[in-house]
Amino acid sequence: HQLEDCDATAIFTMRFLRTPVQGLQEHLPNLKNVWALEDIPELVKDSPPEPRFVEIDPQTDLVALPYSSGTTGLPKGVMISHSNLIANVRQARNIGYPNSYSIFMDFLPFFHIYGLTALMSGGFAAGATQVLMPRFDAQMCLDLVQRQKVTFLAVVPPALLALANFPDRDKFDTSTLEFIVSAAAPLPPEVAQQAQRLYGCKVLQGYGLTETSAASNVNPVNRVKPTSVGPPIPDTIEKVVSLEDDRELGPGETGEVLIHGPQIMRGYWNRPEDTADTITQDGWLRTGDIGQFDDEGYVYIVDRKKELIKYKGYQVPPAELEALLMEHPAVADVAVIPKPHTEGGEIPKAFVILKPSEEATADDIIQFVADRVAPYKKVREVEFVDAIPRSLSGKILRRDLIDQERAKGGG
Repeated sequence: HQLEDCDATAIFTMRFLRTPVQGLQEHLPNLKNVWALEDIPELVKDSPPEPRFVEIDPQTDLVALPYSSGTTGLPKGVMISHSNLIANVRQARNIGYPNSYSIFMDFLPFFHIYGLTALMSGGFAAGATQVLMPRFDAQMCLDLVQRQKVTFLAVVPPALLALANFPDRDKFDTSTLEFIVSAAAPLPPEVAQQAQRLYGCKVLQGYGLTETSAASNVNPVNRVKPTSVGPPIPDTIEKVVSLEDDRELGPGETGEVLIHGPQIMRGYWNRPEDTADTITQDGWLRTGDIGQFDDEGYVYIVDRKKELIKYKGYQVPPAELEALLMEHPAVADVAVIPKPHTEGGEIPKAFVILKPSEEATADDIIQFVADRVAPYKKVREVEFVDAIPRSLSGKILRRDLIDQERAKGGG
């Protein structure tokens, strides 16, 4: 979907994926080239040392088009301009996080806005050393922290949980760590406290969205509030408004969080109506997240207006999984909800109604989805039911299912 939606003309991929990616060309009429990343040094060896000058308008020309999942359809392309990205990098630098003496540990994917902006771009801008790890592994991470004297870890909560519970932590010298920042999903305070006690460094929480080019909030190192995502970063203004009438609320009152700043996206790719629904006429971004702020301006995210499932920091839209599951020949109706999970934060759980004349097991349903989606989007649990609660207009009443799950002791 993403390749078709953006009308891709070139793809860079790993060498072992080049053949299957080339097989997509029949669906991508404008795709001209598929390059293996391992071949780039050979491809550019005869190129001039300085890149060719290209004139751009940094305010309107796009530097990246990451995709952010929605709850009512397929993922949307988020238009990030050069100015958006540079502004967010400078905002992060102004709070003193990356500097030329920093040594980053990069295991977050660079296609995710967190890795793209906070790590790769922020590290380049600061002149920091960056240690790359292809995928997270707690033992390998601790070994690299020790050998490379890493000072800064950017994590998602499941990774921090793994580090906090790692049994042989004392075998590694992690004394160079100055602080750990967790974002992309809510961080349980007890996990933060345990990690801070074990690793002897500050553990703080941040907040942002793909639509904010990554960051909008982070706790100051010298004044951390464990349950807060921190105050807005420099040049960012936030407010909380009533869910009923958009009236601006005061400290301690709960409503939708809105954000205004230079890092706010240009809009959604080829989706003007979605853009208009998300960005107000005077430039405020509707986050879809429910929160409040205290007397000192620290923000607390207490719930999500949107129905996205956040699995290990990735956004999983239930509507996408439901549409896919309805393609299964045995499925008559389905609803997908987030179920709390110790390691993943949340996992997708499917409630399935089978057609009267058909049979399928939970493993059949799970495998059907796994064969068709990215690993982080897999359905992890299935329950067969006789009915799916819906409103009169046909919308799935997810809250009813979530409440039922909690009543059963499922979270």
